[in-house]
Amino acid sequence: MSQELLLLTITAASIGFFHTLFGPDHYLPFIVMSKARSWSMVKTSWITFLCGVGHILSSVLLGMLGIALGIAVNTLVDVESFRGEIAAWMLIAFGLVYMLWGIRRAIRNRPHSHFHAHENVKHHSHIHSHHDEHTHVHQREGVKSLTPWILFTIFLFGPCEPLIPILMYPAATESFWSVVWIAAVFGSITIGTMMTIVLISSFGIQFLPLKKMERYMHAIAGATILLCGLSIQFLGL
Repeated sequence: MSQELLLLTITAASIGFFHTLFGPDHYLPFIVMSKARSWSMVKTSWITFLCGVGHILSSVLLGMLGIALGIAVNTLVDVESFRGEIAAWMLIAFGLVYMLWGIRRAIRNRPHSHFHAHENVKHHSHIHSHHDEHTHVHQREGVKSLTPWILFTIFLFGPCEPLIPILMYPAATESFWSVVWIAAVFGSITIGTMMTIVLISSFGIQFLPLKKMERYMHAIAGATILLCGLSIQFLGL
């Protein structure tokens, strides 16, 4: 391995780690959706992994195409920027819709009291909600099965901004396999960081006293995703 490629490898690993760590959109959607939808750790891992692969692979294929066709790096940067706009607005739209759905669900599932009187028995009351009793099973399952695909589509459009101009094009001056190697290093570190943060956070949340907030978890998840999208679109995070 040449000194230039070694330097690029270290740079790819560093950028992959910090790019993910300082980009909350890489992990917050999975953390909040895992809690709201009661995903198992295995399901959370798979969804995070597959979304990470889509996130990396789309930029890698675009970069490979650009290198093969001799497209100017500035052109690909513009394409990545446009993809980022689409992904941000998709995240905003999904977060907003899911938050509104979560608020509606929380209102409909508001606990209420019933008073009962029985012969020769003292009056008593109990508190319950009706929403889950009247929600069709296939409707709940439909939303559950659709959510991971929505996240995957959003991450498929989401670009890895530094990958093509900072890593892949410089690696192309070495060889084709250097490009593959750098993309693999960047991708593995990015996905590994995503999964580590998501799984540690999801595990830790289980021990928080959130029982009183469970009714609002879908709304909170949607609001969190909405804020992630807004932060990307208007704050450049």
